[in-house]
Amino acid sequence: MSVLSPTHGEVLPPPTERYTVLGWLRRNLFSTWYNGLLTLLAGGLIAWIVVPTWRWAGTEARWNVISDNFGLFMKGQYPLDQVWRLWLCLYLVALSAGLMWGVFVRRRELVGWVLLLIPVLTGVGLLLSGVRSWWQPLLMAGLGLGGVLVGRGAPTALRRPTLFLFVLTFPLCVLFVRGLDGIARMPRVPTNLWGGLLLALLITVVGIVVSFPLGVLLAFGRRSSLPVVRTLSVLYIEFIRGVPRITLLFMGQVMLPYFLPPGLTVDRVIRAMVAVILFSAAYMAENVRGGLQAIPRGQYEAASAIGLNSLQTTMFIILPQALRAVIPVLVGQFIGLFKDTSLVALVGLLDLVGIARGVLANPAYIGRQIEVYAFIAVVYWVFSYGMAYASHRLEKALGVGQR
Repeated sequence: MSVLSPTHGEVLPPPTERYTVLGWLRRNLFSTWYNGLLTLLAGGLIAWIVVPTWRWAGTEARWNVISDNFGLFMKGQYPLDQVWRLWLCLYLVALSAGLMWGVFVRRRELVGWVLLLIPVLTGVGLLLSGVRSWWQPLLMAGLGLGGVLVGRGAPTALRRPTLFLFVLTFPLCVLFVRGLDGIARMPRVPTNLWGGLLLALLITVVGIVVSFPLGVLLAFGRRSSLPVVRTLSVLYIEFIRGVPRITLLFMGQVMLPYFLPPGLTVDRVIRAMVAVILFSAAYMAENVRGGLQAIPRGQYEAASAIGLNSLQTTMFIILPQALRAVIPVLVGQFIGLFKDTSLVALVGLLDLVGIARGVLANPAYIGRQIEVYAFIAVVYWVFSYGMAYASHRLEKALGVGQR
């Protein structure tokens, strides 16, 4: 009986080097002399940047410009007596997100607890500050946690209702924000009062939801065998991609009224949304087309062999694989769309950047540009990182890049 001895490459280091902090540092940061030198240089550079920044943020910065105008940054000039509708939207989003997390994410994730702690710490801070609305962030956290627990308790039975609620969340939120004519409790709020993060998120979500199917149709149109459909799709895509986004925004705000019949006006926010949709759809089409070209011809032949028609082949075989292949590109475009909503400030809409310009025009906050724009940068980073993290989790769940 022969005994196989482990090769030299299979011999593991001692447990003290595998499971201790010093072992991790030696293996990852100081494995060789040049890695150690690079680690020290990088650490010195980080300290040179972080220490003065931390000192400035803790001693020199005047963050009262943010605390005094926090509501303005979040919701613009939305009426104070109707803010409960925005909280209702947040409750619905928290419940929907909690159910989605409980039903579809089975493992415990650190980011989930971080997201749960944010409203909890906010509510506790407001309570200690004596603010009456301290219970609203806590209620939002409670709904999110309750959704997670309920979703994990019955994931199979709640799968379809959770997806249905998730799809309805956005139109319901738009209805709550906009209001309805003739209802005294929920009157219509004109869009010129929408602003701040509220406006940026609405433009982003509308741009993503509408431009995605339009981009898919354009991608198929560009690959169509019909010359008219293919030519029109190519002309649209190439023309829009050759024009800066700000040009479309200015055309929608300034030139569109000249092409409309007398007496017909389109809301300024709607015009900005249409410009964002038209611009994003062209880039979406090219991204989806790249995914379609990555599908081998054998997939079409196999679908035809089992009796599927062209529509069934496209919807159930080709399109799911194409979208799966371009998830990172699509999410990168969504992140860029969210950040590019700051351009609407150039056409007179008060998003985060527009609100910041208005706040800095106040003589009481002259010289506070760094604080204001640092806060806006953090807000954009949080949402952008959230989308990137969700994309990463989706890629791992679908096995993107794996064979």
